[in-house]
Amino acid sequence: MENDNQSNLHIGILSSPGIGHIIPVLVLGNRLVAVHNVKVTVFVVTTAGSPTEAHLIKSSDMANNLNIVEIPPVDISALIDDNTKMVTQLCLLVRAALPGVRSALRAVSHGLDALVVDLFCTEALPVADELKLTKFVYVPSNAWFVALTVYCPVLDKEIAGQYVDREKPLEIPGCKPVRPEDVVDPMLDRGDQQYREYLAQGRGYTMSNGILMNTWEDVDPGSLKALRENETLSKVVGGPVFAIGPLTRNIEERDGYGMITQWLDKQPRESVLYVSFGSGGTLSGEQITELAWGLELSEQRFIWVVRPPSECGSDKSFFTTGQGADDMSDYLPEGFLTRTHNQGLVVPMWAEQTLILRHQSTGGFLSHCGWNSTLESLTNGVPMIAWPLYAEQRQNATMLTEELGVAIRPTKLPTKGVVAREEVMKLVKTMLQYKEGKEMRERVQKLRISAEKALSTEGSSYNSMCEALDMIQQRRDLKLHIK
Repeated sequence: MENDNQSNLHIGILSSPGIGHIIPVLVLGNRLVAVHNVKVTVFVVTTAGSPTEAHLIKSSDMANNLNIVEIPPVDISALIDDNTKMVTQLCLLVRAALPGVRSALRAVSHGLDALVVDLFCTEALPVADELKLTKFVYVPSNAWFVALTVYCPVLDKEIAGQYVDREKPLEIPGCKPVRPEDVVDPMLDRGDQQYREYLAQGRGYTMSNGILMNTWEDVDPGSLKALRENETLSKVVGGPVFAIGPLTRNIEERDGYGMITQWLDKQPRESVLYVSFGSGGTLSGEQITELAWGLELSEQRFIWVVRPPSECGSDKSFFTTGQGADDMSDYLPEGFLTRTHNQGLVVPMWAEQTLILRHQSTGGFLSHCGWNSTLESLTNGVPMIAWPLYAEQRQNATMLTEELGVAIRPTKLPTKGVVAREEVMKLVKTMLQYKEGKEMRERVQKLRISAEKALSTEGSSYNSMCEALDMIQQRRDLKLHIK
């Protein structure tokens, strides 16, 4: 449990670039400040020409109580080309920024007691050693993903050939096996540099004094138990794991969001499907057409956040968000906006997701299954149509459908081919009209309640965060005693 001395702690959190990484770090920082009375400095590796990130950092309500230090952008243009995958780009950016990270940490090192790095910043852990700081890795995802990541270096030695060509699932001690088609993006091609970067990440997790995860006991019981107690897996991990979630944004209604809220206010309870693919997910032109027709043919209400088409499932827009929308009529079916004027709301590029998901009229979420979006859906009691695109989203989709029973999914992976309008129509109607959708809403409500309990002062996630802070406090006291 928390003690009064923890209010004297000063924790640094290092974030990699990208909206999807910065937001979880800011949310964690706010939780530490507001609930645990800890001083927090957030260090952000920035990218050149990304005004959206800078705006988020400087203007976000999430940053009000945090000291924000931006690590100057670095130029890696000579190290990448059009084929360089996102994971590789992130790792190269962080690696090149390490001198700036070291300088920024040294500037406040006399006041820091610990350094928490996000999953792409594990190469900064040796800097924490230099400064004699307690070190944690923060993984804003679930325990099953962590188990796969830390165990992948073992799989690398045991399995020959491409993982995706295997007929049998990948066995992780104590955990649900991972089907070859569900492996994370870096494991799709063992010859690509991002696979080597992913292996290094897995080893990096185990170099920390502990791993923080944005999940909670009721969502991830099997994987958490394996990480802690399975003889083989816990030996690989080498330290404690802390389930401290679900940490999500708490967005208040403000000027500029009135149009969407007013529209939702006019709709019946749990009658609207929210469709969005996150800050980095995009669809092919053909898939956008089929999705549009499926929504129209379902005759169900919807809010669709639309982005211009690109490669199916592309993550190329990961570093930016919400800018430069084209004319939607250029890539939506002819007449779609007119025909669905009374049925749905089409929003270009970006919408305030939290406000939509928590509205009583929202009855389902067609989602890419990024973990940030997944947690926002679960904590607002909204079931999902799982539409995974990249990163660890296929694994998340399997967990949501097969383990938790709060999602349905297309018969084929969206990254393997186009999901036809007839199937889209069926999925939407199943979610909003049929008994299966109602049963999923009942199950997800139970998870919503358990999430609230986990974060309460008597809950498992609150106590888990206190245990991590106790570790920092004890190591700090020992260091002061030695001095």
